[in-house]
Amino acid sequence: MAVDAQGFPVTRTPAGVSRSARGARDLAVLDARISGCRACPRLVTWREDVARVKRASFRDEDYWGRPVPGLGPASARIAVVGLAPAAHGGNRTGRVFTGDRSGDWIFAALWRAGLTNQPTSTHVGDGLELTGVRVAAAVRCAPPDNAPTPAERDTCSPWLARELALLPDLRVVVVLGGFGWTALWPVLAGAGYALPRPRPAFGHGVEVTLEGPRGPLTLLGSYHVSQQNTFTGRLTEPMLDAVLSRATELAGAG
Repeated sequence: MAVDAQGFPVTRTPAGVSRSARGARDLAVLDARISGCRACPRLVTWREDVARVKRASFRDEDYWGRPVPGLGPASARIAVVGLAPAAHGGNRTGRVFTGDRSGDWIFAALWRAGLTNQPTSTHVGDGLELTGVRVAAAVRCAPPDNAPTPAERDTCSPWLARELALLPDLRVVVVLGGFGWTALWPVLAGAGYALPRPRPAFGHGVEVTLEGPRGPLTLLGSYHVSQQNTFTGRLTEPMLDAVLSRATELAGAG
């Protein structure tokens, strides 16, 4: 497998993503392969243009400008799945949900739930550690207008599928927003989970338990921690805390 200048394995096609994800033996290998992915030309152009031009307030920083892998231990019993990295958040810092207001919300909530050692996530090396939870995104590159296409979602899907497969103790998935909710169903079907028909509609607080090859898995819906939702009050801290409290309850009971 070819590698880029930083030593990350390069993947350039949807079929290559499927092969590369399937062959990742652990999360470290998977994270490296995600970081070298170039399978979606529109997203590659956008993320790299943003990293080159930069936001004025970050002009002295070196942007990551790559796909953003997940964060958290292989022993996680809870996964949190969002939409995609922010152009000047994860695309800048190289860590999922780090360096933007959405990240401020989710990591503070994870800390209140006892799943992190600190309530802030500002940059790689800031001391953040996750316990019992893995955080990831349905699409790994920052998209224009924060809106990946269905084709980009599907191309990226094998990364998420393999990531969840590499969490042997996984019992709960907290899904942030309708995009992630839609993206997750084919991933779970491919993993052998029996899906309900019709598929439950996304909503805040929706809870669905599926039976699969590794036992029950519960999906919990939450409005996304986007500024549009948090600034308008559609999502409040107590609402998010309630979902994460339920997730820790279910994961502990599992």
